[in-house]
Amino acid sequence: MKLLHIDSSALGSYSVSRQLTADIVAELKRRNPGLETQYRDLAAEPLPHWTPVPDASDPGTVLASQMLQEFLDADVVVIGSPMYNFGISSQLKAWIDRVAVAGKTFRYTAQGPEGLAGDKQLIIASSRGGNYSGGPAVAMDFQESYLRAVFSFLGVTQLEFVRAEGLAISDEHKAAALKSAQASIGPITAQMAKAA
Repeated sequence: MKLLHIDSSALGSYSVSRQLTADIVAELKRRNPGLETQYRDLAAEPLPHWTPVPDASDPGTVLASQMLQEFLDADVVVIGSPMYNFGISSQLKAWIDRVAVAGKTFRYTAQGPEGLAGDKQLIIASSRGGNYSGGPAVAMDFQESYLRAVFSFLGVTQLEFVRAEGLAISDEHKAAALKSAQASIGPITAQMAKAA
């Protein structure tokens, strides 16, 4: 079994999403001792923005091709996605632009689009400074709604979120949100193990 671990936060060791992805991967390794892992840090090794005419000699094109293959090869994908200005980080968007490829991860048919990457399990560690899963700010959540939409478009139906939100409200709230998110990891990984 192959696992692809993606981090996209620019906050380094201060990142909650990075802490959560590390916890998720550790739990998955505990449950699957032979798990093969591939790690990508999109903040440390950012991709340039997508262009319609790739240059085969450009190192960015070669790296993008490697990232697509890593995604295709993975059975489980763990993604750290902090909310930046109500959406995802530009680093993560650049990666998605390299893995959402017609003929590889989706195709158009007479009946509409068809996802080709449905054999994967995804766990997304979502971190947010405010509360966006309920209340008046829910309409401003373009992070999780976008991630659900794009991976559903690629055919992925086994998608779970480990969410820590309200992190900027207070230190106490941050600690409680992190504890709650970490407590959800075991049940989510157990559920995914049953579905595999």
